[in-house]
Amino acid sequence: MVELVREKIESQRVLDAVASTAAGAVVLFLGTTREWTKGRRTLWLDYECYAELAHRKLEELEAEARRRWPIVECRIVHRLGRVDLAEASVAVAVSSPHRRDAFEAGQWLIDTLKEVVPIWKQEHWEDGSAEWIHPSV
Repeated sequence: MVELVREKIESQRVLDAVASTAAGAVVLFLGTTREWTKGRRTLWLDYECYAELAHRKLEELEAEARRRWPIVECRIVHRLGRVDLAEASVAVAVSSPHRRDAFEAGQWLIDTLKEVVPIWKQEHWEDGSAEWIHPSV
């Protein structure tokens, strides 16, 4: 299941969504807002997207991951709007019978999401400037 949300991502809710007695492994990745990027101090991030297309691409990624690995459950949640320091902008959770598959699927999902899903990030800097960052950065 995939979601685009404007509220804080609740990691426990994401984990609960992939829990299963068929799974021997659950992997959760949270992408969070860091304070320093290449020596510049970030104050917050803004994420925007064309929601219909982004949602469709996320669903395609989930389907491809399910074809590649024996996934029991999968959840991808990406936040839109303002995301403050240390808050999560994305969560990817995968459950699988075995840990290797869960790790590999989770890593492939986040890496590919950053490359192909049209979600744009704007960094707001301490000096008052803002900059749109390419999704794969």
